[in-house]
Amino acid sequence: MKCILMNQNKEVLVVEYNETSKFFDRIYEVKDINYAPYILKSFYNEKDIDNPLFKTNLSEWFKGRGIPAWRDKLDLLLHRFNITAPYELLDKAFGLSLSDQYWLKPYDSNILYDDINFFEHDFDYAEFMEASLSLNSKLITKESSLKTPNNTTDGMLKKAWIIENGTRYLLKGGYKNDVLQPFNEILASEICKRLGFSHAEYTIDTYKDMVVSKCPCFICKDTELITCSQIQSDMKRHDSIEDYEEYIKKLEEHHIENAREKVENMYILDFLIMNEDRHLNNFGIIRDVNTLKWLDVAPIFDNGQSLNMEYYDEDEVHISGNGRMFYEVKPFDEIIEVVRNLKRIDISKLDGVVEWFDELLHKYQYLTKMSDGRIDKLCILLNRQIDKLKELIDDGD
Repeated sequence: MKCILMNQNKEVLVVEYNETSKFFDRIYEVKDINYAPYILKSFYNEKDIDNPLFKTNLSEWFKGRGIPAWRDKLDLLLHRFNITAPYELLDKAFGLSLSDQYWLKPYDSNILYDDINFFEHDFDYAEFMEASLSLNSKLITKESSLKTPNNTTDGMLKKAWIIENGTRYLLKGGYKNDVLQPFNEILASEICKRLGFSHAEYTIDTYKDMVVSKCPCFICKDTELITCSQIQSDMKRHDSIEDYEEYIKKLEEHHIENAREKVENMYILDFLIMNEDRHLNNFGIIRDVNTLKWLDVAPIFDNGQSLNMEYYDEDEVHISGNGRMFYEVKPFDEIIEVVRNLKRIDISKLDGVVEWFDELLHKYQYLTKMSDGRIDKLCILLNRQIDKLKELIDDGD
């Protein structure tokens, strides 16, 4: 199928899209490479626009917009869709997403972005939400249920976009049989709010006796999320602190205000909640899709893989996990060292947050079946991290 890769209303590439393989077989014309997905920047060769490397990375980028093969309970979801692979959903709704403004326009079509985008137009989500989050669900039968931004959601957790009072919210469940992830998102949100960190606002909700986190979309129809992974794609890899420093330098070159401090805030949060999954696709920057100006560091989001305990008993809490610092896996005590001035943190603002978390976990205990012992040890672990941060701040005197 001959089509045009669009960025909102801007024509980017004229391509041949293979609807069976989901591969771009040919690049006919480059309309405006500046408006292409950022990750393609380093693979573009103006003298050979149809080169295999560019086509392969374009195809990988597009497939990467889809539901990943490691999504929890993916086999059930695919069964309910009556499909064999998640990438079959990619072009059901022009490849539209709620993270950016890219879409595939049939070459001879007169359809406009303003007619189809999910930021301004409602979409069916009830059947997808049930198929994704419910333990028991029927096959999806409505064709309109396949034309949603839910086809372009990444990550391993069960999730679904919904609409409430005109606002787009992302619901996320726990991982496999664990129920802690939604509570970690709410805890992260509470800590960020108290410390004044820019963050995505998570709240707790329930769906069919399942606890889920609920977060409004922080992208609008004129912005896009560019992840650190995309930005790093055209930067030299060092596997050291240099990757972090060059990333900060890149943000500052694009005139993002207080870039270092905002990224530091993310690592302070990760230290406090022991987030093991700060990979390069769950932080980045917000860009204006019309002017291509880098607006700000993205608000802190996706904090669910935190407070993980290998085992606990009456006397001990044992953890084995480390954090992630770009391409390195490192102890949290080392990652926090990137923060240049911990004295700027008013740690007293976290007074009472452990008790708040304890109350939250007990409030939903009737649904989660989380034991008193586990709740107690989670709060001990959180309190321990807060105390450690207090010590680090005091040691800086």
